Amino acid sequence: MIPSIHKQGGDTAGLIAYLFGAGRSEEHIDPHLVASFDGLAPDPGRDPGATEADLQQLLDEPLHLLPAGTRPDKHVWHASVRAAPGDRTLTDAEWADIAHQIIAATGIDPGDGAGCRWAAIRHADDHIHLIATLVREDGRKPDHHRSGKRAQAECRRIEADYDLHRVAPGDGTAAKRPTSAEQHKAKRRGRDRTAREELRETVRRAAAGTGSETEFFDRLVAAGLLVKLRTAPSGDTLGYTVALPDDRNKDGAPVHYSGSKLAPDLSLPRLRERWTEAPTRPTPVQASRPASARRHATGAVWQAVLLIDHGDDGTVAAQLAAAGEVLDALAKTSAAHTRTQLRQAATAFERAARSHVRAERGQDQALRQAARDLVHSGPALGRGEDGATGAMLIDMAFFLAVTASAWHAKKNHAQQAVAALQAADHLRAAYEAAAAQPMALLQQRGRLMSRPLQHQQAAALRHAVPDLAEQILAEPGWPALAATLAEAQAAGHSPVGLLTEATQRRELASAASISDVLVWRLRHLAQLPGDPVTASSQIARTGRAPVPPSTTQTASKVTSDNTRRR
Repeated sequence: MIPSIHKQGGDTAGLIAYLFGAGRSEEHIDPHLVASFDGLAPDPGRDPGATEADLQQLLDEPLHLLPAGTRPDKHVWHASVRAAPGDRTLTDAEWADIAHQIIAATGIDPGDGAGCRWAAIRHADDHIHLIATLVREDGRKPDHHRSGKRAQAECRRIEADYDLHRVAPGDGTAAKRPTSAEQHKAKRRGRDRTAREELRETVRRAAAGTGSETEFFDRLVAAGLLVKLRTAPSGDTLGYTVALPDDRNKDGAPVHYSGSKLAPDLSLPRLRERWTEAPTRPTPVQASRPASARRHATGAVWQAVLLIDHGDDGTVAAQLAAAGEVLDALAKTSAAHTRTQLRQAATAFERAARSHVRAERGQDQALRQAARDLVHSGPALGRGEDGATGAMLIDMAFFLAVTASAWHAKKNHAQQAVAALQAADHLRAAYEAAAAQPMALLQQRGRLMSRPLQHQQAAALRHAVPDLAEQILAEPGWPALAATLAEAQAAGHSPVGLLTEATQRRELASAASISDVLVWRLRHLAQLPGDPVTASSQIARTGRAPVPPSTTQTASKVTSDNTRRR
């Protein structure tokens, strides 16, 4: 149940005409009254003998109790209450009861016998509108301060009473929802999403990995959007609006939306904050490959997980905002078989990336550089080293989303916590698609290992993580982990040391397969090729496994980086 308190107005007749009319896009169906302050108000929708003027005059009658010159200009209170997507269709009687509860909770008519006059109009299956005159029967003003917060709280009770979908309470930082007119327009044109939603996603992805204003606007144009800049007399750019080429109003003009109307963090001033703190390291556009960009991003996301676990609120907020940019960049450059799930993950996480906690700028440079590297490295293949390092990054991003949800839950950010878990679900599905081929190859290699070598790796596991060892050994992914341990050992690493470090970095309880998680953590820590075929070819070519920096060196760098960011 989603309430919206609209701006106060001064035209009762105009609002009634809209509510009982066909709608801006002819979306209103069977407009009629479902409730009113006395239960006897005229219904111009279904009563042939009643007019809209009759209803207007009845509602505005208390205005005449006030002396001339003291009547408020903005005396019309307007709210809408919408059922959540997937809720059953409520009856008129149920909507009437809901209207009474919302009106009482907001202070419009608290039930003291002298409240404001009001009416509830229904012109669609999924919502009603409430209209009231902000003068009580006794001539006083109603106490409707913070009516939006009151309506939200009452809707939580209504959801329980009517067994409806429990909507997580918001904090005012969510992107603006599409209006009913926008939704009906999209439906009429056969679109799954409204223009506002499509533009929000397109602009958000265009902004991912950008380093300047010019680059951002160039990407918007390249994405096929119509872009208008708002400039000051000095020539400085003050803001921007975007439109879909085929989204027109009744006069045939494009329907433009400003960045701030799409989402709070897509306004030009907010975007400029990103660019002001843009990483100073240049992106090696020519040399960077998708696999190396994904490996670098995995490290940045890992550090972000640690900072979310242990950083202060400002640092965490910065990590979450930048993590959203990484997910957008990953979705933008992903292989076809993971693209849909990654896009849905990025869309869900967009809500988790914002809260009232102010981000501490400068703490997010590693993630923003990672996003830039991903974008400039270009689209990745879904196989080979590109595919394997993609699985490695998605696996780490999953843990970031779970960690973000836990942090938001501690802060009572209900909507953000839910959104982060939704993103995690999509990331898990994307991981399963991305990891299928490399994990199958690793499992095959593990099963072909000699029995003494298998026992050796199992012993290392029991020594490093005695509490989890038997569970991991029973998992289908154990052969892949055994093969990875053997590969790391051939490269000069201690399997026990790697396992100890990998399991101490963060909890593993939220993992569906601990062995899968450890495979990618170990391959990242030891800087082993993500793709088993790539590793085999290097061994065949050089006669030995690739020798990366030692585990001690890697751990030292991780610790020093984390300390410096804190």
